Amino acid sequence: MIRLRRAVLPAAAAERLREYTDDIRQRATEQERKDRAKELWENRRRVRPALLMGLAEMAPGHERCMYCGDSQGTDIDHFEPKSLAPLRTFDWLNHLLACSFCNSNQKRSRFPTATDGSPLLVDPTAEDPLDHLRLVLPLGTYRGLTDRGRACIEVFGLNERAVLVKGRMDAYWTARDSIELWRTAMDKGNPDKAKRIVRVAWNRPLIDVLVAMFHQSGHPAADALFVGEEETLELLRDPELRAAFLHFRGVSY
Repeated sequence: MIRLRRAVLPAAAAERLREYTDDIRQRATEQERKDRAKELWENRRRVRPALLMGLAEMAPGHERCMYCGDSQGTDIDHFEPKSLAPLRTFDWLNHLLACSFCNSNQKRSRFPTATDGSPLLVDPTAEDPLDHLRLVLPLGTYRGLTDRGRACIEVFGLNERAVLVKGRMDAYWTARDSIELWRTAMDKGNPDKAKRIVRVAWNRPLIDVLVAMFHQSGHPAADALFVGEEETLELLRDPELRAAFLHFRGVSY
């Protein structure tokens, strides 16, 4: 998971979402609101294209899932499930792009909360997942830094799905190759090739690996985190390289 910026919906789509929410709010009981929310969502054809377009604009890579970062995002997921919060069924701030596996097999209607009722899952459009999760780069597995990070690992199976772990391990070596190729292209006076390398690197699946590399290179314990990978760490700290890669994504680590 990486930090994402929430897109702005077209005015007509935003107004339609408000109308649907008002319709649900007018129901007398909670069960009636749930039933009406389900009915309206099953007939969401008038808003679905705008929602998918907005979510695709926000998603990492080529419309990757906002949870696992690997598979194509095909589903409009409700961060807070509509079965628990019917009034948020058409709340744009409650919509995320998920792959069918994360949405239907992993998360489903699960929404763990802390003792005070606050959500334990991390919404990547509202805060930085790196505050809660740390990727052990060579191993391709996540460590939970907080209860919320640990909840994300458990709910989305971030360490249990072997395909994700193996994919992150490969993505680490691919990312290392990308930054080395960028440095070589720049040293040879080929900025167009260097720009292409940056674009392709950010559009690959599992971009959380590259984000974690830049983030951890600035950590006080970076020398320990990149033990045996001193050349990679030196490149990640290269101001010119950092500016080129991070400016493309609009992040600052």
